Amino acid sequence: MKTGAKFIVLHPSPHKHGVTAASPRILLLLLVSFFTFAFALTFFSGRDAVPAAGAAAAAAAKAELPKPVLEALLHYATVNTTLVSGRMSPAEVNSISAALRRCGGSGCNFLVFGLTHETLLWHSLNYNGRTVFVDDGSYRVSKFEEDHPEIEAYDVQFTTKVSELPDLMAHAKELRKTECRPVQNLLFSDCKLAINDLPNQLYDVAWDVILVDGPHGYFPSDPGRMSAIFTAGVLARSKPGGAAQTHVFVHEIDREAERVCSEKFLCKGNLVESVDSLGHFVVAKMEAKSYKFCNKPESSSSSSSPSYANE
Repeated sequence: MKTGAKFIVLHPSPHKHGVTAASPRILLLLLVSFFTFAFALTFFSGRDAVPAAGAAAAAAAKAELPKPVLEALLHYATVNTTLVSGRMSPAEVNSISAALRRCGGSGCNFLVFGLTHETLLWHSLNYNGRTVFVDDGSYRVSKFEEDHPEIEAYDVQFTTKVSELPDLMAHAKELRKTECRPVQNLLFSDCKLAINDLPNQLYDVAWDVILVDGPHGYFPSDPGRMSAIFTAGVLARSKPGGAAQTHVFVHEIDREAERVCSEKFLCKGNLVESVDSLGHFVVAKMEAKSYKFCNKPESSSSSSSPSYANE
């Protein structure tokens, strides 16, 4: 007779043990799979959203300048300022701004002679277009581009002088059918009034608006704006494309050289507005064989000044 106690040991079923141990692993696997799928879905959805957002931003950037921004820029340039020689008045700034707005959201091809107080304003008002500045000071152009890399500017050496006005007008009259004609490629012109040393591609641009606000012309030894006005007149009449007309502005038109050259090369008949010392001309394209800048002879507005009428 055995006297030892018997112990009953219960072992779990091997099959049940496998299920119980595997359950946490399966849950973990499911969770990992879920988060992996969610991450992948978010990632690829995000990739599709980025180009869409970029396209929307690009479209917004091409939109027309918002009116509040336009008004702020005009305010910055015109209000609470003390007018000094050469600086534009509020009415003059608004006149040019109105011409730029005519181009709509795509902006204008805007050519400006002279780096002035308003340079950054012109560039901002035409922010969706192309604005090119031409100035006679190489250092000034270089420094301006260094400070404002977004500005496109070129320096030109003007060979004229204000004191040479009568001789230059006689020269233009003599060569009106050849080198100084109103429709031509200025790049190859030998007219003394033609600006022919700009980058070649600028002569092929269909300029919508041209502003002549340089170079200096206060003194007889200054280069004056005779060449700039002549060149503006030729570019407008030789326009390669775009609108059939070009808006040309001449600042300080009350001075003799500016007034005489404007009457000769832009024409009094094309003057649509005169605001303070700013003349606003609308100049149309002409036939290639034309040699008269103006349809009718225009005499000087002052009887005491020499006449430089068209022939």
